[in-house]
Amino acid sequence: MDASKAAPAKQVSSVLDATAEEEYASLSKLLQDFTNISSIDKAWTFNSGNGNGTQAMFSISQPNLLANKRKKFMLSTVISKENENSVTFQWAPFPVEMTGASAVVPSPSGSKLLVVRNPENESPIQFELWSQSQLEKEFHVPQTVHGSVYADGWFEGISWNSDETLIAYVAEEPSPSKPTFSLGSTKGGSSDKDCNSWKGQGDWEEDWGETYAGKRQPSLFVININSGEVQAVKGIPKSLSVGQVVWAPLNEGLHQYLVFVGWSSETRKLGIKYCYNRPCALYAVRVSLYKSEASELELKWVASVNCSTLLCSTLLLLLSGLCIIESSSEDLPVVNLTESISSAFFPRFSPDGKFLVFLSAKSSVDSGAHSATDSLHRIDWPTDGNFSSLEKIVDVIPVVQCAEGDCFPGLYSSSILSNPWLSDGCTMLLSSIWGSSQVIISVNVSSGELLRITPAESNFSWSLLTLDGDNIIAVSSSPVDVPQVKYGYFVGKANKGTWSWLNVSSPISRCPEKVKSLLSSRQFSIMKIPVKGVSANLTKGITSCFWFVEDLVYLRGSLGFGEEALQSLPGKVGSQDVNDVLTAIDHVIDMGLANPSKVTVVGGSHGGFLTTHLIGQAPDKFVAAAARNPLCNLALMVGTTDIPDWCYVESYGSKGKDSFTESPSVEDLTRFHSKSPISHISKVKTPTIFLLGAQDLRVPVSNGLQYARALREKGVETKVIVFPNDVHGIESLTLKAFSILGFGSKSTVNELSTELVACLGVGALYNCYLLIVEAI
Repeated sequence: MDASKAAPAKQVSSVLDATAEEEYASLSKLLQDFTNISSIDKAWTFNSGNGNGTQAMFSISQPNLLANKRKKFMLSTVISKENENSVTFQWAPFPVEMTGASAVVPSPSGSKLLVVRNPENESPIQFELWSQSQLEKEFHVPQTVHGSVYADGWFEGISWNSDETLIAYVAEEPSPSKPTFSLGSTKGGSSDKDCNSWKGQGDWEEDWGETYAGKRQPSLFVININSGEVQAVKGIPKSLSVGQVVWAPLNEGLHQYLVFVGWSSETRKLGIKYCYNRPCALYAVRVSLYKSEASELELKWVASVNCSTLLCSTLLLLLSGLCIIESSSEDLPVVNLTESISSAFFPRFSPDGKFLVFLSAKSSVDSGAHSATDSLHRIDWPTDGNFSSLEKIVDVIPVVQCAEGDCFPGLYSSSILSNPWLSDGCTMLLSSIWGSSQVIISVNVSSGELLRITPAESNFSWSLLTLDGDNIIAVSSSPVDVPQVKYGYFVGKANKGTWSWLNVSSPISRCPEKVKSLLSSRQFSIMKIPVKGVSANLTKGITSCFWFVEDLVYLRGSLGFGEEALQSLPGKVGSQDVNDVLTAIDHVIDMGLANPSKVTVVGGSHGGFLTTHLIGQAPDKFVAAAARNPLCNLALMVGTTDIPDWCYVESYGSKGKDSFTESPSVEDLTRFHSKSPISHISKVKTPTIFLLGAQDLRVPVSNGLQYARALREKGVETKVIVFPNDVHGIESLTLKAFSILGFGSKSTVNELSTELVACLGVGALYNCYLLIVEAI
């Protein structure tokens, strides 16, 4: 739909001639062939029980552009390692679609499978427990107990306890009752029950912004899989939003602890999606198990601080034969395990239960950057439950300020496997960004020894899927290669061996011959583009990766090059990043890799910010532009976005974090405007298309509309497409838009299908890259 009703100064024809229409259809079909390639989201392995290899299960998703949805499948396989240099995956003949499944979580032993189905209305939440042969149990939890289970990858937390009788999880708190203000009773015989009444929403409560609109407070619950009984965990302050829950190792006595991440929101909740700069901590809460008169194991919630109190209570129970524990959660608050650090998340216990490991985004929290360099830490877990004896937090991987050469640049990890441990019990595996690629690393959390275990000579990106004992199942891909399953195994003795990788034949990696042919004709490599006028250290933050006449450039401010290069961008947006892009374009033009008369710019989010900056600051550089949910005016955005603090950090640098206010001054607004693309709009003459999500809370639709209207007002060829149900990341529809970039003009279609320079924002702020694409 065209969101602007203002008549453009330059009328755009909506009729294509036959040749252009045929080309249009061909490109659209090719686009669908590319996007129909499936991706592997998760994987799990299970012992077969008969010693004949390992069984594995892969969670797969496939985009459906026209429906703007992703279909989810499960595909199983049997893994046989015939010898040290050979492994065979015997895949099931067909995948099984997981219709309506919100989360799938195997039990620790692999004997059970939990499937959670969240409804799209006020129906009950459905828990299914499957064995290898059948559906064993099914429980329906009404909305009066809790709302949908969180399965978003951030607040999400579903954890089985060790004996597989209890499951802890995070779900929306129950829906509050809504007030009704009646203006009188209904007349007899009226079928309209709401006649003469008005139902309000009640007290308005802040949510966590983008993608969380309408979602209620994430709270902690436990379900007993024998009885189906669900209990809310008591004692957690209302100000804490919880997530990422895990069961702690079983202590002596009839009690256990849950560890979870808590985000405090005493005042306003700011957008948390893509933003690691929100303070958070690890907390512990105690679960006390006891036997009833029916000799069934049940549970009672009390929050934890005093182990001696629990021990005395347990002894009294055993001596008296009673089976009730009375304890006020108000007297025993939850325990903050990480008070000395501003960020702690993704908690994981070592196999022996002796220590708790977690990631921290302290650099992000302290600087205000959305995603900065992470660190890894360890806590020695008090097996006696006495948290007063907690020792200090140990730094396992500190923040790296500047990476020398090809040395480790710091930790950039967006997730951790539920079981990331090798059999030695102290080595964990992680995926992390290293320069221009994602790699897999091993970390000994006792010694701090860190190794890159994916091939050093590989420029591919590697994602860790799961472990098969001490072997690794991963997926590897590049800008010109379909994702491939890889199997890694260690050769040699500890500290002296190396990792070897085998290719795995997989039905997931199959693609149409036309796509395969086009990809095989391309190649890519890594190069560095020098930037003038900056220190030698910061130039290490400019690395580009190019294939044929295609070029991928990570700008200063991107992840994977050390904290110093990353923090060089805040406060310099609209200048440093713009100059880096222009330098990269000139570089590839000088190398003969791009035609200067056929360069087009495309970008989303911060990439859209750069796109609209570039057509304003370099108006003669680009023949066309496309911007997805672009930030065009910081002065407008600051009052409408879910992350107003970001406007200050963008404009002032890290000091902007401390000057953030909900009521910006005239000086603030003036600076915001000067940093924005709209300050250069008088120079723009590039034909531009805008792709806007009407439900975007990050960069609300008004931002793009204001800029598009201003372009039309000055006679620039402009088209606006609004997707009414989409939020900030119109991911699948961004690709779909390539088939409509012609603005109805055959000449523009030909220009756009020749060479493309794209500046796309990945990860909200700091991962931005440049892409030059040859005609397909």
